[in-house]
Amino acid sequence: MVTASQSPPSVALGEQPARPDERRFRPEVQGLRALAVGMVVVYHVWLGRVSGGVDVFLLVSAFLLTVTFTRRLEAAQPLDLAAYWLGLLKRLLPAAVVVLLSVLAATAVLVPGSRWRSVFDQTWASLTYRQNWQLAADAVDYYALDSSAASPLQHFWSLSIQGQVFLLWPVVFASAAVLVAVTRLRPRPVLLVLFGAVFALSLAFSVWQTGADQAAAYFDTRARLWEFALGSLVALALPYLVVPARVRVVLGWAGVVMMLACGVLLQVQQQFPGYIALWPTLAAAAVLVAGRTDSPAGVDRWLSSAPLLRLGNVSYALYLWHWPVLVLWLVVADKPRAGMLDGGIVIAASLVLAVLTMRFVEEPMRAWQWPTVQRRRTGLVAALALALVAVPLSGWEYRVQAQEAAVQQQTDDDNPGAAALAPGFRFRGAEDALVKPLASSLGAEWAEVDGPCPDALMPADPRLSSCVRTGDESTAERTILVLGDSHSQMWMTALGAMATKNNWLAVSVHRPSCRFVDAPSTVDPECRAFNDAVRDYALELAPDAVLTVGTRTDWSSPAEEVPAGFEKGIAPLLAAGIPVVGLRDTPRFEDDMAECTALNATDPSACDVPLAEVLAPSSPLAAVADRVPGLEHLDLTDLVCASATCSGVVGNVRVFMDRDHLSKTYVSTTAPAFEQRLRAVLGW
Repeated sequence: MVTASQSPPSVALGEQPARPDERRFRPEVQGLRALAVGMVVVYHVWLGRVSGGVDVFLLVSAFLLTVTFTRRLEAAQPLDLAAYWLGLLKRLLPAAVVVLLSVLAATAVLVPGSRWRSVFDQTWASLTYRQNWQLAADAVDYYALDSSAASPLQHFWSLSIQGQVFLLWPVVFASAAVLVAVTRLRPRPVLLVLFGAVFALSLAFSVWQTGADQAAAYFDTRARLWEFALGSLVALALPYLVVPARVRVVLGWAGVVMMLACGVLLQVQQQFPGYIALWPTLAAAAVLVAGRTDSPAGVDRWLSSAPLLRLGNVSYALYLWHWPVLVLWLVVADKPRAGMLDGGIVIAASLVLAVLTMRFVEEPMRAWQWPTVQRRRTGLVAALALALVAVPLSGWEYRVQAQEAAVQQQTDDDNPGAAALAPGFRFRGAEDALVKPLASSLGAEWAEVDGPCPDALMPADPRLSSCVRTGDESTAERTILVLGDSHSQMWMTALGAMATKNNWLAVSVHRPSCRFVDAPSTVDPECRAFNDAVRDYALELAPDAVLTVGTRTDWSSPAEEVPAGFEKGIAPLLAAGIPVVGLRDTPRFEDDMAECTALNATDPSACDVPLAEVLAPSSPLAAVADRVPGLEHLDLTDLVCASATCSGVVGNVRVFMDRDHLSKTYVSTTAPAFEQRLRAVLGW
């Protein structure tokens, strides 16, 4: 996070309001920052949990910014927002650019091509301080247990929120200056009202959004503003707080203990950043209020110790480096989590890089002083820093896009896909034809559809807004409805081709990880409510057939079952005379098949997995279909895997886009056989 213990006053760091112990530099705040970054790094590397340290960073950054701007406002000095923002860029961008360039270079060498597109997008987002919105749009799970699958730039989300607030907060102060000039009120009460309103509104929004969509709330600036506002309120209230020295000693230690206990005692996975984030932020506020105690037993004495001050000096650079070093190490080591030994090496390497970055990047830039009349040079430095990342990134993206365009020009003979599994198949394509899709395109390999359902098809229930379709509902001769999760929807590519060819309508309504079953005891309440709503929609739509996956495979295991509640779930449809086609599930692999084929581009057979290790000898749904009238069983395993082997590449086409989803390119090659078999089971 931001560290600037030696920053000039215009950068809003290291100051506090008038108090008996007023100083331009508060070493205990630097120690607090060190403690926070230590929590973040240790929890990320070894515990895989959120510590609350980032929340402390956000609060402290607003505290320091508020101290400086309030002092200027009370002294009737110009706020000079342009100088502040330029100084901020000069201070923050160089180190960030060094890390971004390093991540790009390491990605090109170490990271599978299947992740490149994500790294491209997140580099742009990090460079422009909108990474939090990028992650929210990508529905990233910040609490995922496998850190090796994360983006090496995922941690820029908090820096992005911080950057956005560093743009917004000075505007609030400028607005307050106008109010003060018009009303002749004192600045501090005006600011207390403004930031108090921000705190209340943002906290209320945060609590609501965390309950509605916690993953999105985690990255939402609006749900985080209250943490900054709390830091501002503490800075503004300090002159009014008269706390006895002994009480401040207790208050300071209580704050530190509560900070350290936060990540241990709280299960933040479903609660941050709602009201539960008050724990670490109020704990940090207690330390700030305690301030300097002049007591040998005060926490400020410990926080002002040399080791913590040195760590505080490199806290920004350490935060920048620790996450990419961790993620890239886990990619190289091919493991989901770091152990004690290699985790210690990751932390040590991150510290070394942080010290080098501070010594050779941050300190020279901080010491580079220009006259105010030449502040445009600061803007030029910022622009140059941006260009240092933007130019090579654009060139790399262009090269990848050119390769993707070239692959699209290849013929079906070059990439026959599932047709290669047919008896007697002979490859007739070019010997140098590339595997399709490229690894860099796998993020766009979800099922292909025409688009969202039009109003005439869109369910009234907002829970079913995932409705998509292929075909024209006004002229379609038949309608097929696909229900269930992504394993059902991924077949929409083949079904859509069939619908387009025959003037049919294919509609899909899905919810991730939500099988179409009726089993209240085995599914979460949201999935149960979704299935109830989608069942009503199916009965209202009255399609000619419903297609859903009727078995569930397990990760790298032959265990396969018909999910509990499957028969009960489809019973109302069968009773209404709607035939149901139950698809056999596709294999799930412990390792990412797409990444394996990207890493073994010259020998994709290295990724082959015996079929017997990932599927049962026969489909358990077959017996159910034999005894349930109206339920048809469709087993397409032989279109995905050979007789004894599941491969990552078949017919020069990547079969899987990740550990368990088929690529739409491969599914499209199954379309002829899919149509033939679907017609056969339905008697069409």
